[in-house]
Amino acid sequence: MSSSTATALSNEEEKMDSANMNPIPKNKKPKRNRKILQNWQLYIFILPAFLYFFIFHYIPMYGVQIAFKDFIPSKGIWGSEWVGLEHFKRFFDSYYFWDLIKNTLGISVYELVVGFPLPIILALAINEAKDGLYKKTVQTVTYAPHFISVVVMAGMIIAFLSPATGIINHGLGLLGIDPIPFMSDPKWFKTVYVFSGVWQSTGWGTIIYLAALSGVDPQHHEAAIVDGATRLQRIWYINIPALVPTMVILLIMNVGNIMALGFEKILLLQNPLNMESSNVIATFVYQAGLLDAQYSFAAAVGLFNSVINAILLITVNQIAKKTSETSLW
Repeated sequence: MSSSTATALSNEEEKMDSANMNPIPKNKKPKRNRKILQNWQLYIFILPAFLYFFIFHYIPMYGVQIAFKDFIPSKGIWGSEWVGLEHFKRFFDSYYFWDLIKNTLGISVYELVVGFPLPIILALAINEAKDGLYKKTVQTVTYAPHFISVVVMAGMIIAFLSPATGIINHGLGLLGIDPIPFMSDPKWFKTVYVFSGVWQSTGWGTIIYLAALSGVDPQHHEAAIVDGATRLQRIWYINIPALVPTMVILLIMNVGNIMALGFEKILLLQNPLNMESSNVIATFVYQAGLLDAQYSFAAAVGLFNSVINAILLITVNQIAKKTSETSLW
């Protein structure tokens, strides 16, 4: 037998041995349809959420083209004239463009800087308190404002801050301070809006962080106590690192919504005297779209706002992905 023939035979034997050692399993994975049928209960559970987003968030995207047309209700979306970027140019060239951007960003960034760390601090404080009446009372008192409606909240703010009859100005009067026109002075509007929101939402925001802290292994604290770590050291080196992934996710979501400032509360607190600092993109869209019937122009402004939010969300998510192991996707 020649050497080439022997080599070929040995190669065939090696292939047969490797094939015998690693047999290809049959039907390793069930078919997708079979998998769906096996887990049909789970798909029924997610069906309402899917239908909600599909009906109320995806189907309405059809109307985005209004922003690029001179929409006339009697002609419908398809019958209205196409004007391209005309409404966007009108908004960018308007004298109120930078005022709206400044007010929107000013309130949103102020709210983020003040409101984001407070639930973390409160959650750490509640977590350190011993279980009992005091802890339950603190949790109830801080959670309760979340359930107050926006309309009632706005009414309370206006009543409490009234220069003539408000409890806040009465308290300032006892300290010898003249009444402050909180609701008519533009420089006070952002502070009133942000701190009233902090009071209403801080306690509710601690729930997520308390849930994250409940997953910390008590043995870590026990080992740290044995090593002589103080309470502050245990908070800094054990509790806060456990909160970091949750903090990053919520920060990404908050930054992604930085331009999506809700208009309900601002609209209820707004008046001609504080319009200088209270007029934001959301209230402008409401005014232009619903009150002035400038549907296409309002749609263009709203689309611009949504695009900026999407860009911020993607950018911050990519930064978080590169600097840490936590991101939305």
